[in-house]
Amino acid sequence: MKKTIVLILLILLQAFLQLATATNNPITSVGKNSSLQAEILANNSPNQKINAIKVMVYGDSLSAAYNIPVEKGWVSLLQNFVSQNDYDINFINASISGETTVGGLQRLPSLLQKHQPDIVILELGANDGLRALDLKQTANNLNQMITMIQNNNAKILLLGMQIPPNYGRTYTRRFKQMYFDIAEEKNVELLPFFLEKVATKPELMQQDRLHPNEKGQPIIMETIWHYLKPIVEKNETHLNKDTE
Repeated sequence: MKKTIVLILLILLQAFLQLATATNNPITSVGKNSSLQAEILANNSPNQKINAIKVMVYGDSLSAAYNIPVEKGWVSLLQNFVSQNDYDINFINASISGETTVGGLQRLPSLLQKHQPDIVILELGANDGLRALDLKQTANNLNQMITMIQNNNAKILLLGMQIPPNYGRTYTRRFKQMYFDIAEEKNVELLPFFLEKVATKPELMQQDRLHPNEKGQPIIMETIWHYLKPIVEKNETHLNKDTE
């Protein structure tokens, strides 16, 4: 009887430690509740407008407000900004912390069918790089996702990413170049490095030095809006022609 109790306690302890490890590791699939809250916030915001342009943000923890309040993340800030400036845009945040391009490729078809976005902000690949995964496979996954989105008649803003230099000069260079090659091949708009204005500033980053903090989110929002705005305006022109 005592041995059984001890065994059960050990199993429970092991499960607790595994949960704690996953929760504290920014590379693992943590923060899924944050992405769900972000999507609920986007879909139920009082700023949402009928017949507005639908922008789906499809990323990882960098877009899922990791370790900060959802309303302080750049996606929510951008929703508030466009609403205050009379843009008819609804943001849907389908980002999940820890997401890789493999997971993204698996989830995408159902999300496209459900939300039917006009524009997709594709922000994936960082976790592939941090895990030093095969970049050919990462690029292939991103290409397949872009094809799916284009076949769904949605425009794309691809967010490029860079990884720390400790992964080796060759790998980091190839990782950075991968986004340029994909953007050229698939003819999509590229923001080369969307964390460029915050990544090298410790005061704008969390302690893990991987995720921007609350102070960095408005800067990211402004950077992304600079690239997203022309796509939105082209889409508005297209929608206006369709309704004439």
